[in-house]
Amino acid sequence: MHAQHFRGGVHPPDYKVFSRSVPISVVPAPNKVRVPLAQHLGVPAQALVKKGDRVCVGQPIGACVGFVSAAVHAPVAGTVTATPDVNLHTNRVVPGIEIENDTSDTLFAGVAPVTTVDRAAIIKAVQAAGIVGLGGATFPSHVKLQPPADKKISTLIINAAECEPFLTCDYRLVLEDGERVVRGAALMMTALDVHACIIAIEDNKPDAAQHLRALLGARADMRVATLPTHYPQGGEKQLICALTGREVPSGGLPMDVGCVVHNVGTAAAVTDAVERGMPLIERIVTVSGDAVERPGNYRVRLGTPIRAVLAAAGCDIERCAKVVIGGPMTGATATDLDAPVIKGTSGILAFSAAWVNADQPRPCIRCGRCGTVCPIGLQPTQLEALANLRDVNALQAQYAADCIECGCCAYICPARRALVQGIRYGKAQITALRKAVKN
Repeated sequence: MHAQHFRGGVHPPDYKVFSRSVPISVVPAPNKVRVPLAQHLGVPAQALVKKGDRVCVGQPIGACVGFVSAAVHAPVAGTVTATPDVNLHTNRVVPGIEIENDTSDTLFAGVAPVTTVDRAAIIKAVQAAGIVGLGGATFPSHVKLQPPADKKISTLIINAAECEPFLTCDYRLVLEDGERVVRGAALMMTALDVHACIIAIEDNKPDAAQHLRALLGARADMRVATLPTHYPQGGEKQLICALTGREVPSGGLPMDVGCVVHNVGTAAAVTDAVERGMPLIERIVTVSGDAVERPGNYRVRLGTPIRAVLAAAGCDIERCAKVVIGGPMTGATATDLDAPVIKGTSGILAFSAAWVNADQPRPCIRCGRCGTVCPIGLQPTQLEALANLRDVNALQAQYAADCIECGCCAYICPARRALVQGIRYGKAQITALRKAVKN
């Protein structure tokens, strides 16, 4: 199946050649990890351990607080040395747990496979494992597996598009461990009680698509859809539109059109949770950029300092003019290289000054390109201006909250305006107003 096209979007160079052919390798667990209790959208986890406690690999150290939250587990065995505030790469400070690694990797006694695999058991295992969206959104996965009774889900979509430049961690996962992805997708189908699953992948990864088709064999309830290589093909709303022709309404969610979307890494993590009882304590991270000597895909324990991952990939920190966490279109510049790898860290990109665009933003020339490429159909330059004016009512009227912050507008802008940051500022104003009205 070859999918149809969604509106807008751009064609940035993919720069995947640096890491796509490099098999996944392991970054050794560091001597000390700092594990944030807020690695997900929703309420931060509540600490279950204190200074001086001994913990084992996979032991719960942070409990869910409410429905939209995610548990946190020890990525190493050792002693809790502190419960400090942890500085994330975005400069956000959150509570955390610091563990000194005793290098024994002793597994927590409570790690055990699910014995009776049914809908309730799968959802319970996913929640207990602290699984979140590993494509970067980090929304707690158990919530998406429990749509409201009035939202009838017909289709599960497994997102293997990986449209961000440089990133190849999902691609390597599919090639090297595609069976885990397929088994996890089947488990999520059971949890959602659906009988149709589409694994969506861009057509610049033909070997991965072929491998998935071979794994599916004659299955009638699962299929692989090849998508045109076009950014932001991997966005939830764009995937749904391209694969089903359905358009998620303004302010709506995929479940409003009968779909649930999960990342391939999330599917593999669901397999681990159900078949082994293993919680989410590590993830695959693409490390790339011109300042990296050994670009590739690395399996990294959560809580490992970004600096340690860069060192493992042979990065010359002195050459780095910028380190981006995630992809270059939607990622954030790292403000602290001692910040830890977290559940949403899909990439660590290190660039020298030669690769960093230092152009200063100039006045808007009203060319209209940002509106043309916006996959949501917004007018980014107008939204930026309204955000600067703090005109919240106008921002709402212009559907600013629907912006997916894909970065297409900033990429295409000849005036180099920081449109995404401006719109994000406007969205924050809308959120603050809604909270004020609610209270």
